[in-house]
Amino acid sequence: MSKTVRVPFENEDIRLSLRAGDVCSLSGVVYVARDAAHKRMAEALDRGEELPFEIEGSVIYYMGPSPAGPGRIMGSAGPTTSGRMDRYTPRLLDLGLSGMIGKGKRSGEVADSIVKNRAVYFVAAGGAGALLSRSITGAEVVAWEDLGTEALRRLQIRDFPVVVGLDAFGNDIYSSRNRA
Repeated sequence: MSKTVRVPFENEDIRLSLRAGDVCSLSGVVYVARDAAHKRMAEALDRGEELPFEIEGSVIYYMGPSPAGPGRIMGSAGPTTSGRMDRYTPRLLDLGLSGMIGKGKRSGEVADSIVKNRAVYFVAAGGAGALLSRSITGAEVVAWEDLGTEALRRLQIRDFPVVVGLDAFGNDIYSSRNRA
């Protein structure tokens, strides 16, 4: 049975109800950011600047979209490997980021930061980018258009299929040492 979840998260009760392994259907707004956008976010924060989106309660999807075909909002929209963003993630979580979508295992530091900040890490199916793009109902570049496919984007999604990979209690689908 799939849990329906609205994003961005309005309160932590929703995040605290999710457990590693839960199948979820996300609807609402997520932001797309990969390596280059994360680097730009870190540089902006280092300069004391505001981020170009409201991070509090937000979810970032680690994805690099392909060009849209005729009549489509976006081409293939599959997840990229999350571990490449691990060096930036604890700082963003401390600023209020509430969730991430990607693929693959996260570092111990990120797992600890997810627990500390009561966040959640969702896993999307790698290799299913064409299918995942069907859940995208709107897309716009928010910042750093010069980065092309790595620009920061705002996506409107409906019934976007994910699995909770790491929950706010430290349970992790990639580990056999889960907590209560």
